[in-house]
Amino acid sequence: MSIADQERDDVLLRRAGKGDEEAFTLLYRRHQAALYRFALRMSGNAWTAEEIVQDVFMTLMRDPKKFDPERGTLGAFLYGITRNRVLKHLERSPREISLDERKEDGASLEATLQDFVTPATVAEKRELIELVWAAVLGLPAEFRETVVLCELEELSYEEAAAMIGCPIGTIRSRLYRGRALLMARLEILRNATKRASLPRQAGVGK
Repeated sequence: MSIADQERDDVLLRRAGKGDEEAFTLLYRRHQAALYRFALRMSGNAWTAEEIVQDVFMTLMRDPKKFDPERGTLGAFLYGITRNRVLKHLERSPREISLDERKEDGASLEATLQDFVTPATVAEKRELIELVWAAVLGLPAEFRETVVLCELEELSYEEAAAMIGCPIGTIRSRLYRGRALLMARLEILRNATKRASLPRQAGVGK
C-alpha cells in the first residue's frame, strides 16, 4: 500500500478539491463499490445505480466543503447523499424493474444466500435468487433499506441506525417487519411460479 493509499479521507478530499486527480481517484476507489452496491440493491437497476453514484461524487466535488469531518466519516456523508438520491428515484418510479436488472448483481446475492439455502441444482439457485430479488425490491422503501443494510450489507443495528439517522429500536422494528414481509412475498412469488410452471390444461374436455 502506498503512502497516498493510507491518507485520511478528509486529507484526500482537500487535495481533490484543489484539482488533484490522484486524490479523487483514491476516494472514488475507496467508496464507489459500497455506494453502488447499496444503490443497486435498493433500485434493482444497474444503470440507475451507476448514475446515482456518479451524481454523488459530482456533488461532492462541486462543493467539498459540505463535508464536515467533525460530524462523521466521509463514507457516512456519501451514503447520506446516495440514500437521498435513491429515495427520490423510488418516489418517481417505484415499480419499473425488469428481470434482467434484478439479476445484475446475482452473484453477490447468491453468495449472501448460501448460508441459509441449499438448492439442489443451479437452476433452483437461479430461480431462488430471482425470487429474492423480486421480493426485496417489492418491499416499501424504509423496510427495503433496513433489510439491505442489515441482511445483505451485514451492518449491525448500531451501524444501520447511524447510517439512516434513527434510533436502534426503529431499526429493530423495521427489520422485523421487513423480514416478515419478505417471507410473505417470497411465499406468494413461489406459489405464483409453481402455478405458472404447471402444464396448461387448455383443450382438456373439449
